[in-house]
Amino acid sequence: MNFLFDNTFCDQMEGFYAPADAARPSKAMSLAINHALAVKLGLKSACASNEMLAQLFSGFALPAGASPLALAYAGHQFGQFSPQLGDGRALLLGEIIAPDGARFDIQLKGSGPTPFSRNGDGKAALGPVLREYLVSEAMAAMGVPTTRSLAAVATGDRVQRERSHPGAVLTRVASSHIRVGTFQFFAAHFGVDHVVKLSDYTIWRHWPELAAAANPHLALLDRVIGLQCELVARWMGVGFVHGVMNTDNVAICGETLDYGPCAFMDRFAVNAAFSSIDTNGRYAYGRQPQITHWNMARFAEAMLPAIHAVEPADVDAAKALVDAIPVRFRAIWLSEMRAKLGLGKPHKDDEKLIDSLFGELEQHSVDFTSFFRGLAQLLRGDGDMLQSLLPDAEAMAPWIADWWAQLEREAIAPLERADAMDAVNPLYIPRNHLVEAALVAAEEGDMAPWHALLEVVQHPYVHRPEWDVYAHPAPEDAAPHVTFCGT
Repeated sequence: MNFLFDNTFCDQMEGFYAPADAARPSKAMSLAINHALAVKLGLKSACASNEMLAQLFSGFALPAGASPLALAYAGHQFGQFSPQLGDGRALLLGEIIAPDGARFDIQLKGSGPTPFSRNGDGKAALGPVLREYLVSEAMAAMGVPTTRSLAAVATGDRVQRERSHPGAVLTRVASSHIRVGTFQFFAAHFGVDHVVKLSDYTIWRHWPELAAAANPHLALLDRVIGLQCELVARWMGVGFVHGVMNTDNVAICGETLDYGPCAFMDRFAVNAAFSSIDTNGRYAYGRQPQITHWNMARFAEAMLPAIHAVEPADVDAAKALVDAIPVRFRAIWLSEMRAKLGLGKPHKDDEKLIDSLFGELEQHSVDFTSFFRGLAQLLRGDGDMLQSLLPDAEAMAPWIADWWAQLEREAIAPLERADAMDAVNPLYIPRNHLVEAALVAAEEGDMAPWHALLEVVQHPYVHRPEWDVYAHPAPEDAAPHVTFCGT
């Protein structure tokens, strides 16, 4: 496989990273190769043997042109600032340019210790690697901005966490791995010159048009805020709970980064939280907009030296951007929900209808994903699916009547509207009980359930009768779902 590396971060940003090397695995074995993504990236893998790919994507044999390094960053973790974190178990091999001209990072995750490992082993267990591969590819299929997974490789080594697990390495693809925490690190330790340099590089790499703004650093803050608002609205639209929205997990490019203690809701609960370490629900489903606001305030703080260096008065403009985040997010969120509910354009009382929905869903313990598909089926004249989700025939009847009245304000045929709703409301998501069952089987040496689930979630919108079991929520008597970060 030929990687045409063009390693600008390594070449231009000396001092923003530490060189590092991968640890050689005992016996690399390929578990999954994302051939479709390889084609998109311009990587030709058809002639490569599984053994060759396993060595390549485990760190055993680095590709020609790679410049392996670990990125430096800091971060607020559950509200507390950690001044030095960095890639403790990840290795950026370099950047490639895809056939469409887009630039991507290629990173190994779980490839061994780096200068930032903080006495950790730098390894990854099989379960977290397969979870990230599965969920990131599901998110990509749903159109949610995300890092991607190119390969998962078993290492033949054991990794000790709460118990011993098989080791694995994930090859992650991202538009870049620059984070809010990257800016925080250099603002805290080195000051304005480093923040300006990082901002200039970020603008050059992602949005070169911002360089022409009166204050490019202020323009960058504005762009990142907008992307984060859009991203979190998309998460919430598919019932996704990130679980660890620390500032070191907030990618400047607006992609979902890090799939540790993440999960999708089954039955709706505004305070749904699945992380074993989020004991106070800081990163619960309904708190994600507020945390986005908080994270963007921290980003603005890190950016202020660069903004001030261009124009001191723009510090007030930066504060105004942060203050406006709740209004900005709500506008994006309402647009997301109108699409999910089949509302073609804003109307009077839309906001009341949308806001009241979530109390109804929680009161009646309704499956979040299936509910919107059930509404579309109702438009087709079939109310069975919706009724099966509700505890009785009258549950949510007033809300459904209000929703129907809103639809009648628009001259859109019911079938056309139903098809539009199905195009944005997934039927198949990585249901937590199915993910866990697939991961347990994988640890026991059976990858078949994981591959079957991957195939399903990569096609989230079109109903297939043979996949009906994948659309069902966990049994009502199932234990509460808990996820772990895997480090």
